[in-house]
Amino acid sequence: MTGLGYGGEQQERVGFFTDTSVCIGCKACEVACKEWNGVPDDILGFTGQSYDNSGALGADRWRHVAFIEQQVPSADGVRWLMSSDVCKHCTEAGCLDACPTGAIFRTEFGTVVIQEDVCNGCGYCVVACPFGVIDRRERDGRAFKCTMCYDRLKDGLEPACAKACPTESIQFGPLDELRERARVRVRELHSRGITDARLYGDDTGDRIGGAGAFFLLRDEPEAYGLPPDPEVPTRRLGAVWKVAGLAAGMLAAGVMASFAGDRRA
Repeated sequence: MTGLGYGGEQQERVGFFTDTSVCIGCKACEVACKEWNGVPDDILGFTGQSYDNSGALGADRWRHVAFIEQQVPSADGVRWLMSSDVCKHCTEAGCLDACPTGAIFRTEFGTVVIQEDVCNGCGYCVVACPFGVIDRRERDGRAFKCTMCYDRLKDGLEPACAKACPTESIQFGPLDELRERARVRVRELHSRGITDARLYGDDTGDRIGGAGAFFLLRDEPEAYGLPPDPEVPTRRLGAVWKVAGLAAGMLAAGVMASFAGDRRA
């Protein structure tokens, strides 16, 4: 766990495993998140685009249960995929790298938190998130997202969304244990003929270093509005600056050579 910039005494890294195969779309997690964290109301009502009436993740919605309707060759001709989405608390967090004020930090639990009283509303974190999770409130421009209920973690409590989930679709605990539990779950589903089950965000070798909130999906990530191969934009900054430095050096050398040639003339 070195090199992650923890904010306090180091603890075992924790996270979310969301098993979408048992999500019933009740949205209890959305309600619990709003109530515990004091997230403002953002009632949309029926959108006409889906039976989902809460839209998407945003500054005023840190958990969002998507309703995905798919046409399939079956008796009903349709199936529903439900998935409770949330900030991924990436191992390599672009939002943290991009923040110029130190408003975003990694906690002693390995989670990524925005300090609303330090955020200046610059929006750099918004564009640095490969999942489009972070959003700014129109009222004051400050950025907000899931904190994994950091205040509850410090008191030894699980996040409100996991506590409220009636089917244990949202599971919370030590990240390594959750990853092993998720692999067992996928093998179980495959043995039952549910061969489309796959994990998303559990691979520590991916281009975000693995997610602190990962998922069991029943279709390709794109079906859930998730990028198939997310990459932190700031990951390439070192190489970019190196190339820029070399280019600047070559330009300076050329200018000096030109002046030297003029003096000889």
